[in-house]
Amino acid sequence: MIELDQSAPQQDLGTPAGGARGLEAIRAALRTMPAVPGVYRMLDAKGDALYVGKARNLRSRVFSYTHPANLSNRLRRMVAETRAMEVVITHTEVEALLLENNLIKRLMPRYNVLLRDDKSFPYIRLTGNHDFPQIIKHRGARTAPGDYFGPFASAGAVARTIITLQRAFLLRSCSDSIFASRTRPCLLYQIKRCSAPCVGRIDKPGYDRLVNEARDFLSGRSHEVQERLALRMQALAEALDFEAAARVRDRIRALTQIQGRQDISIAGIADADVVAAHQAGGHTCIQVFFYRGGQNWGNRAYFPSHDRQMPVEEVLGSFLGQFYENKPPPGVILLSHAPAERALLAEALTTQAGARIKLAVPQRGDKRKLVDHALLNAREALARRLSESASQQKLLEGVAQTFGLDAPPQRIEVYDNSHIQGSHPVGAMIVAGPEGFIKSAYRKFTIRGESAAKRAPADGLAAAIEASAEPDTLRPAAGDDYAMMREVLGRRFARALKEDPTRERGSWPDLLLVDGGAGQLSAAQQALADLGIDDIPLVAIAKGPDRNAGRERFFRPEREPFSLEPRDPVLYYLQRLRDEAHRFAIGSHRARRAKAIGTSPLDEIAGIGARRKKALLHHFGSARGVARAGLADLERVEGISKAVAQRIYDHFHAEP
Repeated sequence: MIELDQSAPQQDLGTPAGGARGLEAIRAALRTMPAVPGVYRMLDAKGDALYVGKARNLRSRVFSYTHPANLSNRLRRMVAETRAMEVVITHTEVEALLLENNLIKRLMPRYNVLLRDDKSFPYIRLTGNHDFPQIIKHRGARTAPGDYFGPFASAGAVARTIITLQRAFLLRSCSDSIFASRTRPCLLYQIKRCSAPCVGRIDKPGYDRLVNEARDFLSGRSHEVQERLALRMQALAEALDFEAAARVRDRIRALTQIQGRQDISIAGIADADVVAAHQAGGHTCIQVFFYRGGQNWGNRAYFPSHDRQMPVEEVLGSFLGQFYENKPPPGVILLSHAPAERALLAEALTTQAGARIKLAVPQRGDKRKLVDHALLNAREALARRLSESASQQKLLEGVAQTFGLDAPPQRIEVYDNSHIQGSHPVGAMIVAGPEGFIKSAYRKFTIRGESAAKRAPADGLAAAIEASAEPDTLRPAAGDDYAMMREVLGRRFARALKEDPTRERGSWPDLLLVDGGAGQLSAAQQALADLGIDDIPLVAIAKGPDRNAGRERFFRPEREPFSLEPRDPVLYYLQRLRDEAHRFAIGSHRARRAKAIGTSPLDEIAGIGARRKKALLHHFGSARGVARAGLADLERVEGISKAVAQRIYDHFHAEP
C-alpha cells in the first residue's frame, strides 16, 4: 500500500453521531494523563493500534484531539475509531521519539507513516579468525571477528565489489574447510582472482600486505593504495621482472575500474547517506544513496505508506526515524528537505549511534549535486511506480470483467501444490493486489493429512482448526492433489474464520485462483462449503492441450469452461499469477526435501545428541545398521549407557 483509503465517508466524524465514542475515550484517558514526555497509542475496538505518537507533554498533545474541528480528515477518522488509549512515560522527548519509531515498526498502525523495510543491508567482511583472512558477503548481526564495510544497497552490489576486490587484491573467498583441504590451486587462482594461500603460493607476510591494502581501499584510502601499487610496478619493471610488473598492472586496472564507477570527491565527506524525497499525486518516493570511504555503494528506493495530504517534510521525518531504528547512521545525512522536528531527530540519532549525527540540507555546491542526483532518481522511480500502478489497475479491471466480479479485486490469492509421488508435499499461497505481488503475505503449508474440510462435520470450524494441527499420520495418498487442495484451503480459511470473522482486516480474498481444472475446482468448492463459505469468487486455471501456455482454460462454478484470446493482457496477467504460485510451491517443496535429506531417524530419539549420533553411525555405519542392532551391540558403543541403549532399542522395536 502507498496510501490510506480515502473513500471512507468524511461527514460528521467530529459530531456526536460520527465520533462521540472516540472523543469520550480520549477524554477519559485525559483524566489521568500526565504532563510529561512519552508515547501514546490510540487503539480501536479490537485493541489494535490505530496510531502511535510521541509528545514532550502527553496531556497537552492528547488534548488537541478533543477539538475535531481543528483536525484533518485523516485525524478525525482516527479519533472516531478510537476506543482506548495507552501511554508510556519517558524521561525525555528524545527517548519518546526512539520508542515511537520502534513501536511503529513493530505494530504497523495504519494512521502512521509506514516504512515496510524488513530486510537488513549486506556488508563486506574481512574475517579476523584465520591466519589468511577471507573476503565474503555478510548479512545480519556483526558479531563475528573481522572488519565490516558497508552497508551496500543490494547483494548484487556486494557481489560485484567482491569480484573487483578479488582481481585487485587476490584475496580468498573460499570457506575455511575448503581452504584446509586444498592440495592444488583452484580455478580462481588460474583466472587471477586469488593468490592461492591455501597451497603456499604466497606467504603470510605477503598475504597480510594484500589484506591491509584491501582494508585501506575499503576505508577510503584508495588513491594511496593505487600510488603504492604504481611505485611497485615501476620498481619491478626496472628490475626487469616484467611478469610480476604485469600482474601489478592488472591489479591497478581493476582498482581503476571500480573507482571509475563509484568514486566521489567532496571535501569533508567520506561517509554519508544521501536521502531525497519526491511527492506526486499523494504518493512519495524516497531514494537513499550510500557513500562510504568516498565511494558510492548503491541506492534503494522506498515508497512509504501515508495519508495523501501529508507534507513531504513530515513523511521524510517519519521515514528517517524508522529507517535508522535498526541501522547505524553515518556521521552526515544529506537531505533534500528539512524534516519535521529536524533538531530533535538529529539528537535522537546521535543518542542512538553514540556519535554526533548531522542532518544537512545543502543548498549549493557538490553536496547539493549529490542531493539533486538522488532527487532525480526519486522522481523517475515514482513516475515508474505510478505508471505501473495504473497498468495494474487496468489489469484488475479486466480480471473483474472476465470473471464477472462486482469490482476490481484488491486481494487475489493463488494456490498450488508441489510433491514428488506424494513425498514431502507442500501447499503454497501467493497474494497479489493493486501494488503487484504482496510477498509478505505469501504462505506455505506442510501437508499433514486429509483435509480438514473433508473430515469436518457440518459446522466445520472447530474440527478444521483441530485437524490443522494433527500430525503427519493421515497424509493423502501419493498424487492425491485434490485432498491436498482441500487440506490447504480448509486450514487457511479455518484460521481466517477464527482470526478475522468479520473480514475487517483485509485478510480475505476478493478472488481465489487454484492451479488445475474441474477436479481442483470441485475440491476447493468442497473445502469452502464445509466451512460455510460461499461468497468468495473461485476460479481454476488449467493448461490447455499439450499443456501449452497461452491456451489455458478457466473453470468457474456452474459455468462452462472458457479460454481467452492468446494475446489478451488479462491472460498474460493470470499466467504470471499462476507461474508465481508454481515457483513458490516448487521452491518450498525443494527446501523441505533438502531438509529431510539431512535428517536421520536417530534425531527422533530423546537423549541422542551430536556426539552419541556420531558414535553410533561410526560403529554401525548407518542409521539402518543402528535400527537392526541388538541391545548388547548397542551397549558396546562408546558413550552409550545401558539406559540409553535400551531407549534406542525400544525406539526401533516398539510395537506399532
